[in-house]
Amino acid sequence: MTDFASAPSPDTMSLLGTHLADLIRRPPLVLAPDVSIQAAAQAMRDAGASSVMLMQGNHLVGLATDRDLRNRVVAENRALTDSIQSIATADPVSLPGSASALDALMLMARRNIHHVPVVDQGQVLGMVTATDVSEQQGTSAVFLSKSIFHAPDADTLATLSLRIKPMQQALATAGVSAYAIGHVVTAITDALTVRLIQLAEADLGAPPVDYAWVAAGSQARMEQTAKSDQDNCLLLSDDFDAATHDDYFKALARSVNAGLDACGYIYCPGDMMAQTDQWRQPMRQWRDYFRQWVDVPEPMALMLSSVFFDLRCVHGNAGLLHTLRRDVLARTKGNTLFLGHMVANALKNRPPLGLFGRLTLIKDGANANTLDLKHSGVVPIVDLARICALAGGLDVVNTSDRLSASGAAGTLSPGMARDLRDALEFLSRLRVSHQARQVGSEQAPDNFLKLEELSDFDRGHMKDAFTLVQQMQSVLKSRY
Repeated sequence: MTDFASAPSPDTMSLLGTHLADLIRRPPLVLAPDVSIQAAAQAMRDAGASSVMLMQGNHLVGLATDRDLRNRVVAENRALTDSIQSIATADPVSLPGSASALDALMLMARRNIHHVPVVDQGQVLGMVTATDVSEQQGTSAVFLSKSIFHAPDADTLATLSLRIKPMQQALATAGVSAYAIGHVVTAITDALTVRLIQLAEADLGAPPVDYAWVAAGSQARMEQTAKSDQDNCLLLSDDFDAATHDDYFKALARSVNAGLDACGYIYCPGDMMAQTDQWRQPMRQWRDYFRQWVDVPEPMALMLSSVFFDLRCVHGNAGLLHTLRRDVLARTKGNTLFLGHMVANALKNRPPLGLFGRLTLIKDGANANTLDLKHSGVVPIVDLARICALAGGLDVVNTSDRLSASGAAGTLSPGMARDLRDALEFLSRLRVSHQARQVGSEQAPDNFLKLEELSDFDRGHMKDAFTLVQQMQSVLKSRY
């Protein structure tokens, strides 16, 4: 698996994929070398340019910038009638239009410069500045997160959220691991959520009691892709009094849920959201929920457990969730009755392998003749990892991390843990690459893969991954 820390950053991939010719904003400002400093400054003012290129015939012989005017003219008390060439940088380094924005950024860093002329075969195309390059980083996670936290309203956040799909596409095209992509995409969801909460609190006032805004499902596991609905809830302090405080938290939840929907995270079809009264409760009620789900694991409880046993605090008092999770894990650890029901529920999601190991496709409907990479590929591994983590009382939520922790704790063999992590990474990579191709073709991303999108090599690995999941499902079925 590609290491998250060493994977190419979103900033790098955005810059690498952009040609300098695409960053040029205006026609080049070109003057003769013998033009006076004053005339050059007036031309820069009139053009709204921060630099001027000096040409002698077809040769770029000099470059003068705003900084040169400040440091070499004003500070040195130079005569404005002197030639602009006298204070310009001679024979400036240039790059062709086909060079990448990353090439320009590295050149600026090495030379401590802020302007790079773009020249193709003696023809000046224009100028690229440090500002042009930094603004190109708008699809990067770092730049996008910064923009989100400075957004003045929900409409601005909705506009910023449009950058998520191209960001995922750039990461997937660059070969970044699915593990890393999940963390990056989810970090943006977290940023949007926190900013929506801040805007809601600015409108409603300070919260009357402590609370934790908690993500569930794929957001909690840091495994989101560009196509996600929202699963979330509110954990309220036991100081909460419904008659006094619920109007505030209901308004807060509705505002945030509506904002997330506007940002492309559609309302949960099962209403597992903080705006639903059932999922906006004080700690005492959440303890009762989990106690009932574990002690009486009937079908609805098992369905809910697949969502609410994956929780992560996004904003607020994280101690509330920590306390709740500690109680829950103490209840699930070694609880063979509950775990047996969890396994039976997990076995409903079987890998799509038929007789003789042949891949079985969806038979009919809008997605006929495709594989569901989410529910038939990734979800079975997510379910297996959850069971192993709950069996060991392990306080981790991300699926890959759960597999590693389970291998170390002994609820899963170390070898099987490594193999399942590799299978998860492979299937998840297929999923994000499939969605990247769809985004590149201006299609809505989904999870349904046609076999013709796969090479024979990848088909073989897919069968191996599905076979491994089947084997682990059989192991857990026998164990519990």
